[in-house]
Amino acid sequence: MAVPAGQCVPVPDGIDWQVAGGALLQGMTAHCLLESVYRPAPQEPVLIHAGAGGTGQLLVQWATARGAKVITTVSTDGKEKPAREAGAWHVLRYGDDLAGRVRELTGGEGVCAGYDGVGAATFEASLASLRPRGTLALSGSVSGRVPPFDLQRLAEAGSLLVTRPVLPHFVRTRDEVLWRANEVFGALSAITLRVRFGGTYALSDAAQAHRAIESRATAGSLVLLP
Repeated sequence: MAVPAGQCVPVPDGIDWQVAGGALLQGMTAHCLLESVYRPAPQEPVLIHAGAGGTGQLLVQWATARGAKVITTVSTDGKEKPAREAGAWHVLRYGDDLAGRVRELTGGEGVCAGYDGVGAATFEASLASLRPRGTLALSGSVSGRVPPFDLQRLAEAGSLLVTRPVLPHFVRTRDEVLWRANEVFGALSAITLRVRFGGTYALSDAAQAHRAIESRATAGSLVLLP
């Protein structure tokens, strides 16, 4: 497969190639969200969905390392352990009045920011979990696209901010690519980030890997091997 030279990055000595492959895209996404979309201050509460997933675990680890108090969500009991090991302050299940539980944990205030890669299934709870002037980064839509909604709701709920970031818009220059990649590699070297692998697949079995992701049965990064 040909890749544009401007999107390639050198892997530093000491970083395993499989770790680099499992961490780079998701790590750069986490860096984009925490550095360029909303940077949580120490002790600020934030909500991160899918805390046992590949991107979710890196987000939880990095936000925790920066001092944020991370509330995360998982779909099953089996996914709670990796989310806690990533550093989550509290681990909640989807449903069960998620926004109410978030507000209970934050003294009724809500979180300063929500990072939601799930989409339609969690959007309303994410929005309802924000404190006034809170930010919701809708970073994915694995459960479907969020339907159109009245922007006046954002004013009525406390002058909320909703944004829909996608990584390609945050790596538009060679300098941005290298900056984010080197931040990820630096965090891996410092053991600020640890990559948990949910499985490896031969490149010829890529469709099977996609089905595993869609089933939400995996925890951690999936890697395709040539």
